[in-house]
Amino acid sequence: MTVDMLRPKLTKAAETVLQRRYYLKDENGRPLENWETLCRRVADAVADVDRESEIYEVQRESFFNMIYQLDFLPNSPCLMNAGTDLGQLSACFVLPVEDSMDGIFTSIRHGALVHKTGGGTGYSFSRLRPKNSAVQSTQGVASGPLSFAVVFDAATETIKQGGKRRGANMGVLRVNHPDILEFIAAKEDQTRFTNFNFSVAITDRFMEAVKTGEDYELIDPSNGNVVDTISARMVFDKIVDSAWHNGEPGVLFIDAANRANSTPQLGEFEATNPCGEQWLLPYESCNLGSINLGRYAVAGELDWPRLARTVHLAVRFLDNVIDCNRFPIPEIAEMTQKTRKVGLGIMGLHDMLIQLELPYGSSEGRECAAGVMQFIHDEAEKASIELAELKGPFPAYDPSYNHYPPRRNAALTSIQPTGTVSMIADCASGCEPYFSIVMMKHVMDGDKLLMVNKHFEEVARCEGFYSEELMEKVAVSGTVIGHDEIPVKWQEIFRTAQDISPENHIRMQGALQGSGVDSSISKTINLPATATQDDVRLVYNLGFELGCKGLTVYRDGSRDSQVLNAGREKDDSKTAVVGSQGLVRKKKLPDVLSAKRYRLKDAHQNTIYLIVCFDDNECPMEVFAKFPFDNRVDLKDKSTMWTTTCRLVSLALRYQIPMDEVIKQLDRSSGHMLDLPAQLGKLLKSFMAGTQQGFSSSCPECPGKLVFEEGCETCHDCGYSKCS
Repeated sequence: MTVDMLRPKLTKAAETVLQRRYYLKDENGRPLENWETLCRRVADAVADVDRESEIYEVQRESFFNMIYQLDFLPNSPCLMNAGTDLGQLSACFVLPVEDSMDGIFTSIRHGALVHKTGGGTGYSFSRLRPKNSAVQSTQGVASGPLSFAVVFDAATETIKQGGKRRGANMGVLRVNHPDILEFIAAKEDQTRFTNFNFSVAITDRFMEAVKTGEDYELIDPSNGNVVDTISARMVFDKIVDSAWHNGEPGVLFIDAANRANSTPQLGEFEATNPCGEQWLLPYESCNLGSINLGRYAVAGELDWPRLARTVHLAVRFLDNVIDCNRFPIPEIAEMTQKTRKVGLGIMGLHDMLIQLELPYGSSEGRECAAGVMQFIHDEAEKASIELAELKGPFPAYDPSYNHYPPRRNAALTSIQPTGTVSMIADCASGCEPYFSIVMMKHVMDGDKLLMVNKHFEEVARCEGFYSEELMEKVAVSGTVIGHDEIPVKWQEIFRTAQDISPENHIRMQGALQGSGVDSSISKTINLPATATQDDVRLVYNLGFELGCKGLTVYRDGSRDSQVLNAGREKDDSKTAVVGSQGLVRKKKLPDVLSAKRYRLKDAHQNTIYLIVCFDDNECPMEVFAKFPFDNRVDLKDKSTMWTTTCRLVSLALRYQIPMDEVIKQLDRSSGHMLDLPAQLGKLLKSFMAGTQQGFSSSCPECPGKLVFEEGCETCHDCGYSKCS
C-alpha cells in the first residue's frame, strides 16, 4: 500500500496554508517540500532521539504515518522547525517578571528571543509594585505594571517570529493587586496592547466575596502590606462590563489551577501561555500536539483501540520533542527538562460528534466528549508511566509531593488552539464547534464560491435535501436553524458556535476540564450580540462552579475590528429621501461592518484615529473619529466638531450621495491639509481610485476575514492566527 493511499486528501485550503507557512523554501520563496517530505522531516528529527533503540526504525515510520495520515499533528513550531537549523519546537512559555529594572528588562530580552524562534509568552505582572508606590533605590515612585506592559508590547511588535509566526503574549495581574482597576480598563482602547491578551487572576477568596457582597483587600506585592479594601462586586462588575464590551480581560481561576499543580514543590503558577490553556511555572515551556478525533469515528462508532495506540505514540513523540528541542535560553531548557511537561490535546471534536449524530450542545454530546477526554488522559498516563520505567521519571519527581506513580511527564493533557493545524487536517478547531456550515466567499470578477462543510454536504446529499439554492440560503442566514428543507435532527446536529447557548458552551468546557485535562482549555464562550452584562456574569459564575481554570467570552460584534458576520441582518430603517434620481433609500447595513483604522496627526501634532467602515463591496459607508484627548477641555470643541462632521459624512454615504460630491464638499471646507475634512477627502479619493483594499477586517496576510475563536483571532482562508 502506498503512502498516498494512507492519508485523506489534503484540501486546497490545507495546501495553501502549508505552502504559505510550513514548507521550507528556497531563496526565491519557492517551496522545497510537499506534505510527504515535511512529515518525513519532522518524524525523522523527533525519532532521532531514539536512534540507538532497537525500535528506532519502527518508531520513525509510526511517527511519520501518524502525522501523514492526519491522525495527530504537533504544534506549528514543531512542523515548521523540526529538522532545521532553528530547531525550536515548543509553542508556549511563561517568563517571570521580577520587581526590579534588571528583572523587567531581562524578561523583555528573553521574551524577544522566544518570539524570534516562534513561541508565545505569558507574563504575570503581579510581582511589580503598584503605581506611585515608593522606590527606595531611586527615592522616586513606581510607574506600575501597565507602564512596563507597554514596553513588553513594543518589543513584541518589532519581532516577526521568523517570518512565520507573529509575537503573542498573555499579560496577567492578580485581582488583589492595587492597580487592578487600571488593568481591567487597559484595553478599552483597542489600539493599545495589540500584542497581548489580558487576563485577571481571580482567587477563590475573591469569588466568595463577590457572592457575599463583601470587600476584599488590595495588597502591595513588594511588601505584603494591605493598601486598601474595595468592593469585590464592584471589581467583578468592571471585569464583566469590559469583557462584554470587547472580550477582555479574560479570567483565570488561579486557585483551581494551583490545586492541580503537579509539582507544588517547585512553586506556584502565576501565568499561562497566550491562549490560556497551559499553566506553567516561570521558565517552563510546553510542546503541544492534537489528536484529530474525527478520524476515529467509523460507521457511527469510536475506534477505541486505534485511539489508544495513537495516544501512546503521541506521548512518546511529544516526550522526544523535549530532547531534540533547541530552547531559546538556558533557563528554559533547564526547567523544561526538569518537569518534561507535554500538552496532548484534541481537535475535530465537533467532527466526531457529528459523525456520531450527537448535538454539540446536548448533554449526550458533553457526556461523549468527556468520556473520550478521560480515555485520552488515562491512556496518556499509562504511556508516561511506561516511559518512566524505560527512561526514568521527570527529574523533579518527588514522591513526598507528587502523589501519583512515577511518570515521565509532570503534565500530559491540555486543549489548545489548533486554528492552523486544524485547517491542514480539515476539521473543527480544538474543542470548538464549527463557526459556520456554509460560507459564501467572494472570488475574482465578482463571482461567489460556496464553501460547504464536508459532513453537511454528505448528509444533505445522502438524505436528499441538498440543493445549491438551499446552500445559498444557509450561507446568507448564517445558520442551518429554521430552514424547513433541513430535518430538525440535522438542524440540531449542525448547530454552529453562535447557535449554541452560552450555557452549553461553558458546560462543554466544564465537562472536558473535569474529565482528564491536566492543564487548561482554550475555548471561546460565544455570546450573541444581544447578550447583556448579566449573561457574562452568569457565564463566569458557572465556569467557576464547574471547575474551569480560565474563561474567555466574546459577544458577537463587540470588537471594532470584527467583520465575520454569520450572515444575519437586522431590519434597517425604511426612511428614504427624494433626490434627482427619485426615491433614494438609506442603505441597509448588517450588524457588523469591516473597518480600517488610520492614525493621523493634526496641525498641532495631536493624534487622531479615523475609522472607515465598508460594506460587502468594499465601499465606505461610515466614518468615525476617535480622539485620545477627549477629556482635554481645550480640545473639546474640536472633538465635537469632528465627530459631527463624521456623522454627516456617514449619513451622506448611507444615503448613497455620489462620493465625488461628498469629496467636493470636504475640499471646500478644508482650511489646512491636516484638517479633518482634508484627511477624509483624501481617504475617500483613494477608495475611488482603488488604491485601498478596505480592511476586510482583516487578516493581515490575505483578503480573508478574521473570526474570534479559541480565545484568538483566526483567518479560515489562509490560516493566519494572532496566537498560534
